[in-house]
Amino acid sequence: MKFGFVTCVQLGLSCMEAIYEVDGKLDLAITLEDGQARNKSGRIYLDEFCSTNNIPLVKSSHINNEVCIDIIKEYDLDWLFIIGWSQIASNELLSAPKKGVLGIHPTLLPEGRGRAAIPWAILKGLDKTGVTLFKLNEGVDTGDIVAQVEIPLDGSTDAAKLYDQVNIAHVRLIKEVFHKLRNENIVLKPQVHELATEWPGRKPEDGEINLEGSVFEAERLIRAVTHPYPGAYYFNDQGQKVIIWKASVDEGKNNMSLKFYDGTLIVEEYDLVSM
Repeated sequence: MKFGFVTCVQLGLSCMEAIYEVDGKLDLAITLEDGQARNKSGRIYLDEFCSTNNIPLVKSSHINNEVCIDIIKEYDLDWLFIIGWSQIASNELLSAPKKGVLGIHPTLLPEGRGRAAIPWAILKGLDKTGVTLFKLNEGVDTGDIVAQVEIPLDGSTDAAKLYDQVNIAHVRLIKEVFHKLRNENIVLKPQVHELATEWPGRKPEDGEINLEGSVFEAERLIRAVTHPYPGAYYFNDQGQKVIIWKASVDEGKNNMSLKFYDGTLIVEEYDLVSM
């Protein structure tokens, strides 16, 4: 059984490392050209890892380029992982490996197809979320499920904590599933499309706090879009943008506070941005 991996970010490299930690092996790696996406969050380079582990490395401006499709076929890959990659794979690319292409989505599919999975899981007040390893198809997060890991949520979970838990779950899934894939010991589970929900993308301006709304909604928004996201904010009387990174509903602390109709928000960490 032959495997390839496509990534350009640290999370993907961590998953590649996980394969070798369980005595697995990769037969091909594909990444971006060195000059591309230099400012992308988590951007890394695979040269050292691939050289150390004797993995052929191909660099391409786009995963759908002919060079990528041709070399996947040339190396006779069975499965191709695509992790931490923003380009949408074409049908031709999806059909290039003999068994298919695998991706990971940070929800318990079919719930939460789409974008901004970490903020939405918190904003919706879910008691759990997770990550799903699934076979990519021409739809958006609609392919058959290989395996899932659940992540419990509570009223203290913020985006930073959940982001870390999601990354850990990626690595855990790869370790748990790799040898099952190699030994052809997996059962693909079709998604129940009738139960699917779709979460839209979010923009920085969606983080504005409604000062006329509920203190509980404001606190949840702050947790949902704190680091590594742009943060929740409001404009003070001096016209300054106040980005709040951490806050709690009134616990009697003598900190900066915001009054809402149903309570007080104690601001614990914030930045002022002059407009």
